[in-house]
Amino acid sequence: EVQLVESGGGLVQPGGSLRLSCAASGFTFSSSRMSWVRQAPGKGLEWVSDISSGGAVTSYADSVKGRFTISRDNAKNTLYLQMNNLKPEDTAVYYCAKFLYGLRYDENTRGQGTQVTVSS
Repeated sequence: EVQLVESGGGLVQPGGSLRLSCAASGFTFSSSRMSWVRQAPGKGLEWVSDISSGGAVTSYADSVKGRFTISRDNAKNTLYLQMNNLKPEDTAVYYCAKFLYGLRYDENTRGQGTQVTVSS
């Protein structure tokens, strides 16, 4: 059974930084392309970024490109999202999920999420 547990969210001022983590279990993490997605209040899920199984290839939504960095530690079965220069529009619940072609994430695999609030 796929289990993904996100952590690291919180309240941060505009321009601040946060690092999210996602602990994975129940599947072969090191062989799995992974994604971060988010859901802002009153909106649907939005793909944010994904990373290849080995970590060499990454992709980002235009809205976060240059500010967010996705990475992974396969020895620790953990996915990360470093978020810099945060903006109020980044406020959302952030989820990690397994990658799926088309949507770029498998919403059936996402964890419980971690809340990120950007506000002064």
